[in-house]
Amino acid sequence: MNARNLLILFTLLLTPAHAATLRVTAGAVDDQVFQRTAANQADIALSGLADPNNRAVEARLLRKHLPVAGFDWREIARAVGGKWSGELRGVPMGGPYRLELRLAGTDASTAVTNLLVGDLWVLAGQSNMQGVGDLADVELPHELVHNFDMADQWVVAEEPLHTLVSASDRVHWPLNAQKQPERYTGERLARYIAERRKGAGLGLPFAVEMVRATGVPVGLISRAHGGTSMDQWNPALKDKGGDSLYGSMLRGVRLAGGKVAGVLWYQGESDANPKAAPEFQAKFERLVAAIREDLGQPSLPFYYVQIGRHVNSQNVNEWNAVQEMQRKAEQSIPNSGMVPAIDLELDDGIHVGTRDLKLLGRRLANLALNRTRRGPRPVSAGFQNGTVRVVFTDVNGGLSSAGRISGFTIHNAAGEPVPMIYKARVDPADPSAVLLSVGGKLPEGASLRYGYGKDPYCNLRDRAGMGAPVFGPMAIQ
Repeated sequence: MNARNLLILFTLLLTPAHAATLRVTAGAVDDQVFQRTAANQADIALSGLADPNNRAVEARLLRKHLPVAGFDWREIARAVGGKWSGELRGVPMGGPYRLELRLAGTDASTAVTNLLVGDLWVLAGQSNMQGVGDLADVELPHELVHNFDMADQWVVAEEPLHTLVSASDRVHWPLNAQKQPERYTGERLARYIAERRKGAGLGLPFAVEMVRATGVPVGLISRAHGGTSMDQWNPALKDKGGDSLYGSMLRGVRLAGGKVAGVLWYQGESDANPKAAPEFQAKFERLVAAIREDLGQPSLPFYYVQIGRHVNSQNVNEWNAVQEMQRKAEQSIPNSGMVPAIDLELDDGIHVGTRDLKLLGRRLANLALNRTRRGPRPVSAGFQNGTVRVVFTDVNGGLSSAGRISGFTIHNAAGEPVPMIYKARVDPADPSAVLLSVGGKLPEGASLRYGYGKDPYCNLRDRAGMGAPVFGPMAIQ
């Protein structure tokens, strides 16, 4: 026998007839975030394939290369029929974790890396939630903020969070030349990503602010879609699954574990027209109720953004009507909250700019953390001795503005603006009120508005950076 054949024989004698295997097929993937319970823990149910049978599947949890207290090697399952399933219970809030598994008595092992236990937040709505800010000076990634993206992949979150063209669900795909939905793949997708210059949003700034304030990891579930109306988000379409926006959102939440800490919503621009605006608030309230029912979380926090500016002169009345409905909705929807965007800069004619998206994310984080009051909310407007006094509630530390206060207008009984205000200032005797000095007598049926029109200049905020919302008409007493 020559040397070559001797080497082959020797190799065969040393090689096991059947190599052991161990795989995780469900329950955890790299970069996944698990929703914590009220006890600040998560139970991770796992399943997979293993061979040979009747062997223990053991697991341990590492943090910074060291076993987490109480989570050194332990049996969580046994291989039966080539399969196994088990649960790692009580994983503490935090991470990143490395989950290692091995098949006892063999050299088979595997691992799932960069796991987090914290809070999941849904991002939904239209383009200002999807993010159309310039991809310049964006919020930087954070190791404790991950994203369940539109392709159903867990990744460390970075701008842009949303990529519709490669989404798993067909409802998000662009139409091709034949007007059929078509998903981008391969070189076409790579070119699209390389050439993209827009896409910054508020989701990552929100999440990073939450982590900075609490240390609790955040997982984002990105499901927004630009240019979409309340009818397109209709919960009645959920049975269409990935062929409907609501169905896509619901499917994403269930894939991510089924429970979330809350929903962030930014939508309404597409409903600011004569046909849709009158029904906007009712549809919005039904949407919130449906999400809570479908997720089995009746008190699920729901925080949203009042639509802001649009450099456009069409449907002015309907635009302001939607803004007023959004202002009032937080009073009718329990456990909800609104933040305004009227005082923010744009990166184009309708989309909030990257710099102020960071501020908007912080405003939403303030609501979610309940660490500030909601921000200025109008209560009343009274006229006396040539001055309209506007009283606000929920002000943090007093009202302020960059330069002279701007954004208030007085209107007659027909709703027409009447130029009368020549000075606006914070009441020196009460920092939660604004004094508007007017020239002449108020018109009959006078009312007050803030943020009238589609592209007003508004700059009223409180000391915590929370803005005053668009409101009106408010009767002047």
